Amino acid sequence: MRKAFSLLAVFMVAALWSSTGFSADRYVSGNIGISWMNDLTTDYVYSREDYNTASEVELDSGVSLLGALGCDYGDYRLEAELGYQTSDIDAIAYAERDGDLGDPYDFEGDVSVTTLLANGYYDIDLGGSVECYLTAGAGVAQIDLDDVRSLEEDIDDDLVITVINRFGDSDPDYTFNASETALAYQIGAGIAIPVSGGIMLDARYRYFATTDFTVENENMNIESHSALVGLRVSL
Repeated sequence: MRKAFSLLAVFMVAALWSSTGFSADRYVSGNIGISWMNDLTTDYVYSREDYNTASEVELDSGVSLLGALGCDYGDYRLEAELGYQTSDIDAIAYAERDGDLGDPYDFEGDVSVTTLLANGYYDIDLGGSVECYLTAGAGVAQIDLDDVRSLEEDIDDDLVITVINRFGDSDPDYTFNASETALAYQIGAGIAIPVSGGIMLDARYRYFATTDFTVENENMNIESHSALVGLRVSL
């Protein structure tokens, strides 16, 4: 998958860089910020009719990083973007026999998302070279669950059953890792302010989501909100 990611990135950059027919100013940009992933609500693929096997993975806030190569055509821009965001797992709550989620169990581990997106921007000139913009993009995402394990000293029978069914092991010290891919998209808005010749200070909000993917018979998707700041530099 990482090789396919690299080949796709090379293709997108080459296609963008070699585009002809319109006069464009090329640029690179980088952003960093805080990301808030929504809690992961999962549905077990092979649920029994008499038992709701949903669960909820509680996540903390994390970090989001974006890097892009783009072309500025005046009122609009096109770019290829490589992104990364991560969040720590705080707890996991499992459905009880009555179908309601029980008390959450303490867990640790992290969820990270690496993305490759093609983005479009519509820029609105506010005067004085200040711009506000709307943006949307789509592409692919690789989702990694790393070193997920329970911090509970005593795991009750229901949780042991859950761990066996979903993660293939009843050992309380069992560490779970997984990697899946999905389609992804994002929308956002921001403002860019010139700070010197050819350099813009960029502040933005971004909503990001993936389509559904399956991890160990669990259907889930990623959603996040990010506040980012960075620079856009003309080449």
